[in-house]
Amino acid sequence: MAEPVIEMKDVSLTLGEGASSVHVLKNISLDIAAGETAGIVGPSGSGKSTLLMVLAGLERIDAGSIAIAGENLTKMSEDQLAAFRGRNVGIVFQSFHLIPNMTALENVAVPLELAGRTDAFEIAERELAEVGLKDRLTHYPGELSGGEQQRVAIARALAPSPRLLIADEPTGNLDQTTGRQISDMLFAKAAERGMTLMLVTHDPALAARCSRQIAIRSGRIEAEPQLQAVNA
Repeated sequence: MAEPVIEMKDVSLTLGEGASSVHVLKNISLDIAAGETAGIVGPSGSGKSTLLMVLAGLERIDAGSIAIAGENLTKMSEDQLAAFRGRNVGIVFQSFHLIPNMTALENVAVPLELAGRTDAFEIAERELAEVGLKDRLTHYPGELSGGEQQRVAIARALAPSPRLLIADEPTGNLDQTTGRQISDMLFAKAAERGMTLMLVTHDPALAARCSRQIAIRSGRIEAEPQLQAVNA
């Protein structure tokens, strides 16, 4: 069996305080191997997106442990987490999260520059060409379609060559045809580069393309459905 990229043991998280507190994740244990694709499914409010956020080190857990690529996130400082995330975790959000006053090239290059890469713009140009945007480098997000903006976001996520690629409803703001193109790209890039892909989706067809489907309800992982993955 391939080495685990994700190791979660008895992870719990409560958000809010007092009467408004919500126990979002409840004793979650999960191992995901290198190169696996995992679709996280479940009703709204079940904890799917929060699960991705704790894996990215964007939410601190209350109990348990999380290791990504053999490194324990729960023992890292905020600065260490940010540096680790910049090297090992690529994130694609539903809402793109591009900086509006930066060009496509700058949106991809600047995070690399902040991480100390002297070849940031060369990498950014290459990654944007890889996602079909070599002629859109100097365009701002407002000058790009939704699908093009998500391609910029994918290029930004792929640029550091991460071990883990996280996608939170990556096709949620796109029409069906564009959404299919974006999901095809995510699966293709993960396969080409041997990355582990974890995505949250409400789309059963998209989840079924993953090698594993993990159902979450009320903050707990249910038994994984035995579905045959669709050829990506």
